[in-house]
Amino acid sequence: MKKMFAFAVALAAMALSRATSAATTSAQAVQGFAAPAISKAVFCARVVRELAYGYIWNYAAKTGLVLGANNLTGLINTLYNAMDVVSREQIGMISAVSSDMTFARAAVGQTVTSPVAPPATATDIVPAVTPPDDGDQNIGNKGVTLTKARRVPIRWNGEEKLALDNSGNSYNIILRDQFAQAMRTLANEVESDLTALHVKASRAYGTPGTAPFGIANELNDTAGALRILEDNGAQGLDFQLVLGSAAMQNMRSKQSGLFKVNEAGREDMLRNGITDRLQNLALRQSSQIKRPAKGTAVAVTTNAAGYAVGATIITLAAAGTGAVVAGDVVSIAGDPENKYVVASGDADASNGGTITLAAPGLMQAIPAAATAITVANVGFRNLFFARSAIVLATRVPALPAQGDSAVDRTIITDPISGLSFEVSMYMQYRQVQYEIALVWGCGTAKDEHFGILLG
Repeated sequence: MKKMFAFAVALAAMALSRATSAATTSAQAVQGFAAPAISKAVFCARVVRELAYGYIWNYAAKTGLVLGANNLTGLINTLYNAMDVVSREQIGMISAVSSDMTFARAAVGQTVTSPVAPPATATDIVPAVTPPDDGDQNIGNKGVTLTKARRVPIRWNGEEKLALDNSGNSYNIILRDQFAQAMRTLANEVESDLTALHVKASRAYGTPGTAPFGIANELNDTAGALRILEDNGAQGLDFQLVLGSAAMQNMRSKQSGLFKVNEAGREDMLRNGITDRLQNLALRQSSQIKRPAKGTAVAVTTNAAGYAVGATIITLAAAGTGAVVAGDVVSIAGDPENKYVVASGDADASNGGTITLAAPGLMQAIPAAATAITVANVGFRNLFFARSAIVLATRVPALPAQGDSAVDRTIITDPISGLSFEVSMYMQYRQVQYEIALVWGCGTAKDEHFGILLG
């Protein structure tokens, strides 16, 4: 009863203050005089008004009463607590790639391209009256398309919140967990899209069906990955290695040299299981490493033509059966050291079509004879690449110039992955809906600097 009385007094004081102030101002305006110093009565009324504002605001905060413009300020701590949960997810690809978190130039479905210069050709220097008439090049391009505009809604009505309060459950804890799950869902979708880019890789290393690092004290897998990057011209760049759980388990259980402080030089791996750089590769882990199906091609061979080093388009003989699909890893007879990734396949190998190998193409020439092509078995696609080889573009969803019906918005940035989520609040009839949203797209900028570690 006392609270209601105080509340009524505060409202009356506010009304009195505003009425007094308005009357004084109107009188001054009618008389045409400049406004003099305010009277003691007006000053006292304004003080009462400020005190009333403070009391009402505190009362509203304690009782859940909403006054004035709604905002998300009171949820900031809840949002950041939720982000702490999401930050512990295995989303190593997001932090490993090159990111543009302010990709505002493109709408969803549009592509932003960047130029790619072709390999240069050298010629002999021959003195002449005029310089050679050459030097023209066809400049290629690589594009990134914003393909996803995704949201996760969370809605509560007054009766639901009241039921929680009466049962002793904590509304804020449940809301925090809902935000955590929403951001986890979006982060995992982004991670999945990034690991799905394995079909754009140039070459592969390892044995499909066998997790890497399975032989104790042997680091052939990192050495092989590093060799491919260096052979493909990725020199002096920020190299990344993103592993699935099986590969990471082998790394932690069988590579004891990494755990010996006197050999490794630090105790992070031994004490805390923290992975760092190994042979110039930054080690990361992802729960979204793919294990795709393979093409059905059997007994496929090249035609009788020969193919030089660097060739990418290979014509098949009208033999064999089944399909070679994009993303397949293939081996070519007589070339045991190299495994190639198919950029474009052939739906029916028996028709004698063509397949396209990812750049830089053949590392060893194919002789002018029918040469067997074997599709690798199914296995996990752990990934190694230069950071600049893969691009992730993100932004918050676009709004019309007039805005929409949301009463407030804020942006929360995950300090681990770097993803910035937009959180919006929509006031509905006797209920409130929160929305966590993100727009993104991803692609490869340099396929030659991107490879697969089979497992």
